Amino acid sequence: MLLSEMVDKELIQIEGGVHFGILAHTECLLDVQTGKIHGFEIVKDKLPFQKKKMKVSEMIPWHEIILIGEDRILFNKTSSVQSEYLQ
Repeated sequence: MLLSEMVDKELIQIEGGVHFGILAHTECLLDVQTGKIHGFEIVKDKLPFQKKKMKVSEMIPWHEIILIGEDRILFNKTSSVQSEYLQ
């Protein structure tokens, strides 16, 4: 399957059935030397009305993907990273 064929698929975490959007709204993390995909990064803004915003970045590791179906991608868990920046 080509990566371009996966972009419109919904990302759903199996535990709890949490919807993370579609793959097209993520960043693909890959090794440019080998072409191996490490995972997909989802960036979300938190606290939109404060001077300091929190940016939460969640990564779906490739090894956590269980199923790539016709309409959705099912995965086990993500890892979260938070960072602060000034607006």
